[in-house]
Amino acid sequence: MKRRTWILSALGATGALVVGWGAMPARSRLGTPELMLKTEGDLALNGWIKIAKDGTVVLAMPRSEMGQGVHTALAMLVAEELDVPLQRVRLEQAGPDSMYGNVAMLVASLPFHPLDSEGEHKPTKIKMAEWVVGKIARELGINATGGSSTIADLWDPLRMAAATARASLVQAAAAAWKVPASEITLTDGVLKHASGKSAHFGDMAAGAAGSTPQGIQTKARQGWRLIGQPTARTDIPGKVMGQAQFGLDVRLPGMLFAAVRMNPVLGGQASTMDTQAALSLPGVEKVVPIDAWGGGTGGLAVVAKTTWQARQGAQAVQVQWPAPGTGAADTSRIQTDLLKTLNTESGFTFHEQGVPSQAEKAAAQRIDALYQAPYLAHATMEPMNCTAQVVDGKVELWVPTQVPQMARAMAAKVAGVKEDQVTVHVTLLGGGFGRRLEVDFVGQAVQVAMACKGLPVQLSWSREEDMAHDFYRPMHLAKLQASLDDKGEVSSLRIKSVGDAITPRWMARAAPHLSGPIDMPDKTTAEGLFDLPYGFASQHMSHVATKSGVPVGFWRSVGHSHNAFFSESFIDELALATQQDPLAFRLKWLKDAPRYAAVLQLAADKAGWGQPLPAGRARGLALHESFGSITAQVAEVSLPKGQIRVHRVVCAIDCGTVVNPDTVAQQVESSVIFGLSAALFGQIDIVAGVVQQGNFPSYPMVTLSQAPQVDTHIVPSTRHPAGVGEPAVPPLAPAVANALFALTGKRLRSLPLKV
Repeated sequence: MKRRTWILSALGATGALVVGWGAMPARSRLGTPELMLKTEGDLALNGWIKIAKDGTVVLAMPRSEMGQGVHTALAMLVAEELDVPLQRVRLEQAGPDSMYGNVAMLVASLPFHPLDSEGEHKPTKIKMAEWVVGKIARELGINATGGSSTIADLWDPLRMAAATARASLVQAAAAAWKVPASEITLTDGVLKHASGKSAHFGDMAAGAAGSTPQGIQTKARQGWRLIGQPTARTDIPGKVMGQAQFGLDVRLPGMLFAAVRMNPVLGGQASTMDTQAALSLPGVEKVVPIDAWGGGTGGLAVVAKTTWQARQGAQAVQVQWPAPGTGAADTSRIQTDLLKTLNTESGFTFHEQGVPSQAEKAAAQRIDALYQAPYLAHATMEPMNCTAQVVDGKVELWVPTQVPQMARAMAAKVAGVKEDQVTVHVTLLGGGFGRRLEVDFVGQAVQVAMACKGLPVQLSWSREEDMAHDFYRPMHLAKLQASLDDKGEVSSLRIKSVGDAITPRWMARAAPHLSGPIDMPDKTTAEGLFDLPYGFASQHMSHVATKSGVPVGFWRSVGHSHNAFFSESFIDELALATQQDPLAFRLKWLKDAPRYAAVLQLAADKAGWGQPLPAGRARGLALHESFGSITAQVAEVSLPKGQIRVHRVVCAIDCGTVVNPDTVAQQVESSVIFGLSAALFGQIDIVAGVVQQGNFPSYPMVTLSQAPQVDTHIVPSTRHPAGVGEPAVPPLAPAVANALFALTGKRLRSLPLKV
């Protein structure tokens, strides 16, 4: 079944809903003042903006800060529209209302080719699909930080909310001073009139509250003073000074600490346990059995007066774990099964153009390659943790999460209370990368807190438990085939991949009431394969979705993370087969994709492509689009003593309008290190259901001495902002692999890269 057929069929199935919505205006994302937290002295002007007595602007913050800089960027949007210094914008956690849901993330899940779906002239069918999904997203209101979508999603709503607040304040000043609103100026948070009258926002907030100004327009681009300028992040001073609060920093009166010990077998439960030795240890209070919440693994938690005592107690419990079943996960068997499936099943077609079968029959030469990528862990620096307190039928959480609503729902489920009886405080996240889109650890924390008679309990995982009970990036294989005609030109490209689909598994865990009976085609399985920009006349891209039994989840850049390695390595193979320079070959097939060509050319120019290198070094390049951004990278590598050394990575990125160029550079650098760690070392092996890697010695990260120089070049753009947190991850592995081929003549088709 082709992707367009499936999408339109799905839309047809909701025809009554579409017709019903057709006459309805889009749900406003401005919100009402009642949505803002009621605090003494502050006056809310809409669902996003409050004004404090001293004129400080308070912004409702629905997204999680995990190092990607969104708290600064979103505050910059508000500061720009209200003409206040960035330091005068204070953040306050947004409430659970659906208005704060992430619309852009769900719309981006539609499996449309970017060359079809970008710009004002996109086909009507695509517009309809995006409109319907956008409407559904507004109704569902799923508040999630992920998919590099924060700025893309809130670019218009936040600026409009701030512009509306500005108009209300100006209108209030005009009424108070009995002058035309057009005569009032606003600079650095001060309202002024030529008569000499002036006031800060706090003076006019009461008059502005409840007003409904009309015809609001956000600032024109030429009037921006803050957006687009390098700006120091507002969260850094607190982190440097140790004042910032991450999940593990939470301290509450009378707080206890819990350490988990889970069944080593993925998805297993505890059987029998002897707790006598543990309970005899100093500080140990109790042992609590824990269930497999949120698709996780069962086991036990030991509660003590300190984390160290709790962990000592957890190790002292004598547990009899049930033997793994005959179907226990095993990566060796899974790899064999995936290869068999790849060779026997056709899968779901995400993209097809031309007539690949005819081109293949007429081919003068065929090129075939099999590529593989392993399971990967998230390995966030801050392991999973959650602080919970259950008192009088009410639950309070302090948790580093990417999905506060889902954490709230999980807590309510475990405690047996309504969701409005659960309060969630979102702390800073010590890394997310998609792992904190899961809420298994929240369920554990609430279950343990229920056994602790109203005292708050901070539950935390050890690094070993974190590594052994992740929701892993799935193992995927791909078969890539190309045909060359009698002139030596590429006449067709066929790609078929196989591996677990993440989205259906995640939906079943996080929102089972929304997952439904249909195991829908998941864009993340084929992204980076079906949406290539190269203009080969005949193409066919499909994926076979599997269910390995291994818990899988979203990992930074998701399917792009391995599919870019498959596709861009194979593009280099085609350049070699047609006896062309890798850069020239790509540019030749990008004549109908000028944005892609411009990004690629910029990276090549800045890297000195074609210029001599010192002996023993080589360059490789890769181009990839993900999350709306186009990224090209050139990696410079060598092999001292047979070890892969990446000296320099030059990155060019077109991510649309840039809010803070410093953050873009930081995220590119972060992505390169993250992607390089995976490319060189990342691999999770599972034997009889047990993960073999336990800590960083067996799952290494790139060290400071191994880190390359990273040069970032941003393409100027007036387009809508696109993603930044993930797009520089996917091209790293193929750029390095292509450089290694240039250096050694050996084509590496499996990750991690081994020479």
